[in-house]
Amino acid sequence: MRLALGAIMIAHGYQKVGGGFHHHMDFVGHLGLPRWMAYLSAGTEFFGGIAIVLGLFTRFFSAAFLIEMCIAIWKVHFRNGLTGPGGVEFPMALATIALALVCFDGGPWAATFSGRSSGSRKAPRG
Repeated sequence: MRLALGAIMIAHGYQKVGGGFHHHMDFVGHLGLPRWMAYLSAGTEFFGGIAIVLGLFTRFFSAAFLIEMCIAIWKVHFRNGLTGPGGVEFPMALATIALALVCFDGGPWAATFSGRSSGSRKAPRG
């Protein structure tokens, strides 16, 4: 799940960071959000996607993706219905994956800063 979400977010973020940023900033402003939030959106998608693939700060960036997808559903996709063109189903699936990663973390192969992988926690005694 972590690799799929990270790869999708890197691809979407690269479009914004790699050349279409001014268009993205105008789009964010057109949605009624402050234009500076385009920096948060593009950075979260691109750099957060890289971090998710590497298993770094998985819960933090997954929560950021979840918030971003909820805003995307609310501001862009909701009016298109569930399965229509530009509908809710794809961002809802991404939000569901992000929620699962927030709840369950990145798995045993995620890099953590505790000196051990997240899958090597000891069971409580007793």
